[in-house]
Amino acid sequence: MALTHNKSLQMVQENVLAARELKKAAFTQFLPNFSANGTYAWNQKNLSLLSEDALLPVGSKMADGSFGFTADQISNKWTLINGQPVPLDASNTPFNPKTSPDKIQWKGYALLPKSAMEFDIHNVFAGNIGFVQPVFMGGKILELYHMAKYGENLAIAQQENKVTELLLEVDEAYWRVVSIENKVKLAKDYRNLIAKVDSNVSVMIDEGTATKSEALKIRVKLNEADMTVTKAEDGLNLSRMALNQLCGISLEDVYTLADEDLNSEEVTELIPVEQAISNRPEIKALTQVENIARSNEKMMLSRFLPNIGLTGNYLVSNPNSFNGYKNEFGGMFTVGVVANVPLFHFGDKFHTLNAARSQRKIATLQLEESKEKMQLQIKQNAYKLNESMKKKSATQQNIEQAEENLRYATEGFEAGVITSTDLLGAQTAWLSAKSDFIDANIDLKLCHLYLAKSLGTLKAPVLKSTSTKNN
Repeated sequence: MALTHNKSLQMVQENVLAARELKKAAFTQFLPNFSANGTYAWNQKNLSLLSEDALLPVGSKMADGSFGFTADQISNKWTLINGQPVPLDASNTPFNPKTSPDKIQWKGYALLPKSAMEFDIHNVFAGNIGFVQPVFMGGKILELYHMAKYGENLAIAQQENKVTELLLEVDEAYWRVVSIENKVKLAKDYRNLIAKVDSNVSVMIDEGTATKSEALKIRVKLNEADMTVTKAEDGLNLSRMALNQLCGISLEDVYTLADEDLNSEEVTELIPVEQAISNRPEIKALTQVENIARSNEKMMLSRFLPNIGLTGNYLVSNPNSFNGYKNEFGGMFTVGVVANVPLFHFGDKFHTLNAARSQRKIATLQLEESKEKMQLQIKQNAYKLNESMKKKSATQQNIEQAEENLRYATEGFEAGVITSTDLLGAQTAWLSAKSDFIDANIDLKLCHLYLAKSLGTLKAPVLKSTSTKNN
């Protein structure tokens, strides 16, 4: 009932679900990332490759396939040099037309208007759909997934630890109620003993064998016993309310606990210390913290390695230049490989790697320190359990002696050989022995509980229907 009702435990359970989803999200980083993009732009001006109309000379295609000219296509004069015709420039100086084509005086020109080289880009549409597939990222994605998996394990360990803490809290509240229930019964029994003595003394006063002073003394004790019963009952109500709150029960509900008579025997099975430590949720959590720190160190190391990815896209644009320049949609497929190799960044990666190594060492030291403390805790709880068992046995013997002493005192008082003061003293000793026995029993129950927690064997029971009132 407490496991179902507790809000803190519900929050921890949500943490587990969140960590599980993050692990699934980390796994998707191994898969290709598909995306689509689109854009539109309006431009004020068009694009022109010419600043003004251009004139292109009209020549001929020569035998070797090159551009050239014949004598009737230029206006230059000619001269003979070594029997070869050579054109003259405007100053009648021979020149080589291949090295100085600007000196050629063409007779015919072709017009290339500026408007022919102007492209309409007032409205531009572009888009693409493609994917990126990581091929090698230096181990980043793998360690990211490992960290997410360790994060899920950490959340599960924290949930288990929260369950253990809640079980401990509920059991402590449970045995507190059991203890006070027995103290209430004991207080009532003690009150009845004094009431019986008070009745007997009243008869003895009438017979002249007792004094009013003795009657007043017993009446004071009776009043004290009544106050003790009242305080015990108030304490029981408050303790029961505290247990009800933990279990999500109405604060006013009253029920009977199965261990109210304190007759049940607790047995805690001792297991090897190494196994006990591995059972502890705190160790499981710290182990995951160490694993996360180790993966983080590997991620910092992966920053030194190159990143390689495979890309594929389908590109579409309007206007397009795939077949001339046209104001219509056209597209093409592209496939490529992208690589990034880190070279130098003033030691940034070295510093972060050293910091990650220190964090990993801290996590390892925390884990080792916790194991040492848990070993000590197990030993301490085992010793306390042995002490509480001896204490219970001793209080059992004290009860037998106190009951025997009370029987003799009662018989002696009734026979008139023992005073009421001695009888009250015997009753008080009996009360103390009974109270010590209850405390010893509860202490033994709690010692079993604390030892089970330190051994990691305190587990959640199988949940039953919350409609029952018996625990």
